[in-house]
Amino acid sequence: MPGEIPLIGERFPTMKVTTTHGPKTLPDDYAGKWLVLFSHPGDFTPVCTTEFYAFARRFDDFKALNAELLGLSVDTVPSHIQWIRWIKENLGIEIPFPIIADPMGFVSKQLGMIQAQSATNTVRAVFIIDPQGIIRTIIYYPLELGRNIDEILRALKGLQVIDREKVALPANWPHSEVVGENAIVPTAKTLQEANERLKQYKGFDWWLAYKPVPPEDVEIARKYLERASKKPTPIAK
Repeated sequence: MPGEIPLIGERFPTMKVTTTHGPKTLPDDYAGKWLVLFSHPGDFTPVCTTEFYAFARRFDDFKALNAELLGLSVDTVPSHIQWIRWIKENLGIEIPFPIIADPMGFVSKQLGMIQAQSATNTVRAVFIIDPQGIIRTIIYYPLELGRNIDEILRALKGLQVIDREKVALPANWPHSEVVGENAIVPTAKTLQEANERLKQYKGFDWWLAYKPVPPEDVEIARKYLERASKKPTPIAK
């Protein structure tokens, strides 16, 4: 319906946007790739600066997952450019991904990024869009809380495992307290299938059975969690 934000499972709405890398058409320009679109409240703001540094540090991790990053705020392209230059000069890192300029808030409002917390700034929204242009994950954070970028990577990797293996993934995967690094087998759809379930898979009951995930996938997801748990050395100033 008009005025409603797009939902998980729907195709991302087609839109033309202006970015620091030139004009783009979403989601068509990213066909065949995963897209992580994330909004931030504004340029030259402290929490956003730390997030952009963290996204840039993990840019190669996203590329390895066939994913592209795309930022957005209600600032202009010149503002984005000057902020990118400031980050490089003061924090020593290039911002390799484009940033959408949305000074009139048209894109932000269509995607539900302007919320009750602020009528003039975008909240910290994350949309993970698959290679077919379908929205697979939506996450919202408030203005004051910076995102955990390694968790976004874990979610992206998890979605790829789900698609390829036709499974579900448990809480805290790959460190589930219930099934470990394994994946949840889809629930049986017939009585016969339910009766055979525990003969085919390990599990607690016919509706809670699990199977292994390829070890290379587990190690990649575990790397993100381990990095998130380590205490980094802050940039000295």
